Amino acid sequence: MDAEAIKRSLQGSGLRCTPQRYAVMEFLMEHTGHPTAAEIFESVNRADPRCSSKATTYNNLRDLVKAGLVREVAVEGRAARFDAKGMRHHHFICDRCGNVEDVKWYAVPRPASPFLGKRRLRECELIFRGLCTKCATRHESR
Repeated sequence: MDAEAIKRSLQGSGLRCTPQRYAVMEFLMEHTGHPTAAEIFESVNRADPRCSSKATTYNNLRDLVKAGLVREVAVEGRAARFDAKGMRHHHFICDRCGNVEDVKWYAVPRPASPFLGKRRLRECELIFRGLCTKCATRHESR
């Protein structure tokens, strides 16, 4: 995604395109991994130390998640990881190392009604858990 596309996506979601928010979004668009907020902060500030404070980075991530441009992947007992929403996909989380990997999108059947009791359903996502290839290989070699 080029600079203009990032600006349009921010503005289209009702967010101002501040230098700090742009830097966070650009970083996430360029990286296919699932960095933590701390990793995003470090990387953005390595590029331009005047760019952002830790609080601003965390606030921008919260705003980007709320706007639907970024997905927060909660990893139990570890720091949340972030993923720019591009192609639809699910996630696999390794129980041992905490690595988060993208998994091909499978259509998840939605209930006939958009309501689950009094809750309103927005989307369905699968999270697979187990041992990643690296950890599974280490586990078998013991």
